[in-house]
Amino acid sequence: MNKIIGIRHEDKYVMERRVAIIPKHLKKLINNNSLEALVESSPKRIFPDKEFEDAGAVVTNDLSKAPVIFGVKEMPISFFEEGKTYIFFSHVIKGQEYNMPMLKAMIDKKCTLIEYEKIVDEMGRRLIFFGKYAGLAGMINSLWSLGLRLKHFGYDTPFLKIKQSHKYNSLDEAKRVISEVGLEIAEKGLPDEICPLTVGFTGYGNVSMGAQEIFSLLPVKQILAEDLPALREREDLPNNIVYKVIFSEWDLVEPIDENQEFDLHDYYDHPEKYKDQFIKYIPHLSVLMNCMYWNDNYPRIITKDYLEKIYKEGEPKLKIIGDITCDPGGSIECTHKGTEIEDPIFVYNPFTRKPEFGYTGEGLLIMAVDILPSELPRESSIGFSEALLKFVPAIAVADYEVSFENLNLPNPIKRAVILHKGELTPDYKYIEEFL
Repeated sequence: MNKIIGIRHEDKYVMERRVAIIPKHLKKLINNNSLEALVESSPKRIFPDKEFEDAGAVVTNDLSKAPVIFGVKEMPISFFEEGKTYIFFSHVIKGQEYNMPMLKAMIDKKCTLIEYEKIVDEMGRRLIFFGKYAGLAGMINSLWSLGLRLKHFGYDTPFLKIKQSHKYNSLDEAKRVISEVGLEIAEKGLPDEICPLTVGFTGYGNVSMGAQEIFSLLPVKQILAEDLPALREREDLPNNIVYKVIFSEWDLVEPIDENQEFDLHDYYDHPEKYKDQFIKYIPHLSVLMNCMYWNDNYPRIITKDYLEKIYKEGEPKLKIIGDITCDPGGSIECTHKGTEIEDPIFVYNPFTRKPEFGYTGEGLLIMAVDILPSELPRESSIGFSEALLKFVPAIAVADYEVSFENLNLPNPIKRAVILHKGELTPDYKYIEEFL
């Protein structure tokens, strides 16, 4: 029975510093569950090698003795070994083309793959996630981007005091700065030309809640989506508050059949029967925080064609999209790719339909960092590890040689087994068409 686990050094991105299991929790697993832990040495991980050694782990450059390996992001094809079990965010459940070679390699080597994203309870709610931290970092970055973009248009605002998330020593430090910015807005106001400053949020899950937590540090008044268009017409609004709108599904789409009423379950089951109606709100937003789940069965909420149309009519109110969802070519069609922490923002030109990295140029600024939680690597690793901890012993000692039907894992983990000994499990057979 296996009792050795490996923890991988993350190498997909230069600034990826997260870890799936932190030293404090690894020490508990070693002492309370008689597990052995091999930790791949890392020069950049937020928790240094010494902390893992002090926890009782063996720090090494060789994980070959570990049959079960925990990671965070995708692993290179050359890393996989015959018959081993890997747990990480594989990004294959939508048939993502760029990761099919990786999945094929795992199939060829008869690996078992457990996908964090599919570890859910009986109600389908995710149990292990970084989503909240993506929202926290994404909102910090978007407020930083807003300050830069408004400066480009000639407006000096308190948002210029905000830095990109990873430049703070901690989340608490970032929150203190944003609170100070909020106090300055409340006392001195914002330029009348950019008011009312309105920020919309799509989605209401963990990602959106994280983003809203940061935004709440400003002087905020929440309004309903239906009241947003009228807000811009009022002349008596103060310039020392900002406005928040949370958009639900019925704000984003409407039935194609005019005689049909919106039905949430029907929309989930038959998205092809619905069309985008979000465009009626876009002209009234200063910032859009895109925090919702999306796949290509659903209508896009902002298309390239629409952006070209509104820019032909003049410079729109919308200045920033914080695309935390980060589906390239997805719900925000002009998000051409997930950006890296070192080069996080670009301006999309609606006429050339090309991006220009930085905050200057003609068009709409997009913040779409692919690994936002790694901008808060310590806090996000701690939260993730706390959620994962209770499942680790069962994952470590399971006998993966038995049939999938007889595989003894907790139900949330078993639901997340995409490959078992190189075979797609019943719930994931649909991925074959993408291979």
